[in-house]
Amino acid sequence: RVSPRVFRVVALPAPTDREKSQLYIQRYMEHFPAAGEIIIFDRSWYNRAGVEYVMGFCTKAEHRDFLELCPQVEKFVVDQGVQLIKYWLEVSNAEQKRRFEARITDPLRQWKLSPTDLPSRSRWYDYSHARDMMLKATDTKVAPWYILRSDDKKRGRLNCISHLLSIIPYKKVKREKVKLLKRKNKGAYDDQATLKGRNSVPEKY
Repeated sequence: RVSPRVFRVVALPAPTDREKSQLYIQRYMEHFPAAGEIIIFDRSWYNRAGVEYVMGFCTKAEHRDFLELCPQVEKFVVDQGVQLIKYWLEVSNAEQKRRFEARITDPLRQWKLSPTDLPSRSRWYDYSHARDMMLKATDTKVAPWYILRSDDKKRGRLNCISHLLSIIPYKKVKREKVKLLKRKNKGAYDDQATLKGRNSVPEKY
């Protein structure tokens, strides 16, 4: 019953020089939902706890400050009425290896291969350690993490949808009956005949 128009997916690129001078979470805040909206962050401010920390894009002090302050910021967000749901998509070592190899060898998937993929692959255990630190610091009662096993993409998506629906409050909405209006015949003419001779897309299918 929810219109797709109230959903948005946000996947922010690397921060600009101006954004680097702002509060770290500031550029994410401007995308937060209004009442009735659902925003899906493809990655999020947790980049600082993962890729930025492991790949050296932030300092150890910045990483430490993030883990310390993040729960406080999220509590404020939740206290303001935002329902914050955090999923960690867990992929096994073997499955990640298979996916990276597919990106390298399959021409249809090579577009997925980013400059950081190969160095990231070699730092599997660094990422695992960063994940553990993140969960320890930010898995709170107010904004808990949910681990989503994602080796099987289809099962992972279905489990995520099922879980999401189970924790979001739902109220039945009375539907108004809609009646399709009849077409007016006033000014009727052969509207298809006027298209003859125009350029058309070949109907191969």
